[in-house]
Amino acid sequence: MSANWRRAAVVAHPAVRDIRLVGSRADGRATERSDWDFRVETSDFAAVADALPRLLASLEPLAQQWDRLSAQYCWMLMLPGPVKVDLIFVDEPHTDEPPWRPSRENLAGIDAHFWDWMLWLRGKEGAGKGDFVATHLDKVFDHLLAPLGAEQPPASIPEAVDSYVETRSRAERRFGHRVPRDLEAEVAPLLVD
Repeated sequence: MSANWRRAAVVAHPAVRDIRLVGSRADGRATERSDWDFRVETSDFAAVADALPRLLASLEPLAQQWDRLSAQYCWMLMLPGPVKVDLIFVDEPHTDEPPWRPSRENLAGIDAHFWDWMLWLRGKEGAGKGDFVATHLDKVFDHLLAPLGAEQPPASIPEAVDSYVETRSRAERRFGHRVPRDLEAEVAPLLVD
């Protein structure tokens, strides 16, 4: 993926003052599975936030939503490939949201959050950050898996996937609603060695 996509998508909004690549992709530490982090500065955050789905539609995202657990507002975007992109609005502080409370209406959001999180953790694992991954697997349990009915935290990414697929299926039956599997089909093959 080229970082130039941002010019056609996000910078098109008149309230975007600056957008630049940051993180491991910017400083040469990226692995094959690293995400793309962009720092976004705006003169009108609310207007840009409202326009994001429209601005990014041409990229045909598999999923997009606000990160519930970021210190700044962060728009998480999953593109075919899969490619994980985070648009980080550094001047907009965000407070962690509580764990998901599953419902028919938010199962797709939970699904997008899970696969986004797993791809991100796989990139961290590939960079040798095992302790970081272990800490975040506990957060995955607290915020996603336990609310879906899982009984114990996963010890690995594959365990998290198994637990999620099982508990998601139970939730789908309970709510009479099946989430699309497009994102899973893109991400799941990359979560195994």
